[in-house]
Amino acid sequence: MDQNLLIVLIVFVAVASIALLLQFATLLAMFIVIRKLQAQILEIWPNVVAITGSTRRTVENIEKQVVKIGESTGSILETTKQQVAKIDELLNDATTRAKVQIERAEMVLDDTLGRTQETVSIVQRTVLRPIREIHGVLTGIRTTLTHLGRGGRPTVDHATADEEMFI
Repeated sequence: MDQNLLIVLIVFVAVASIALLLQFATLLAMFIVIRKLQAQILEIWPNVVAITGSTRRTVENIEKQVVKIGESTGSILETTKQQVAKIDELLNDATTRAKVQIERAEMVLDDTLGRTQETVSIVQRTVLRPIREIHGVLTGIRTTLTHLGRGGRPTVDHATADEEMFI
């Protein structure tokens, strides 16, 4: 068994040596590729630094502008709120005054209509009634004068016409 153990150990050492050589080759290839990549990165590195600086300045400027815009927007919003509150107060005041004026106008109109009706009634009682009475008296006088002016007895034709109207 010693012999078999020795063979197994030799095979194991050989496989381990091959694995180490493959690993060395892989690491060497990676080293070469990383060197080439480092050379390429070093070529573009100044551009990256410049772009980063420019980007940083741009971001700082944008931050300043955003702060200014925020402040302006806040100020505008506050002013707008105040103006809307003033407009609301003005509209409420105008609405209240309009209601009061409409109520006053209704009261004046009702009072005017009442007085007009009262005036018409007074005119009818004091002016038209006496005029009607005078008109009635004058009609009576006219009828009396007409009757007296006809003279004596009615003619036969007139009496017959009166009787026919009566019938």
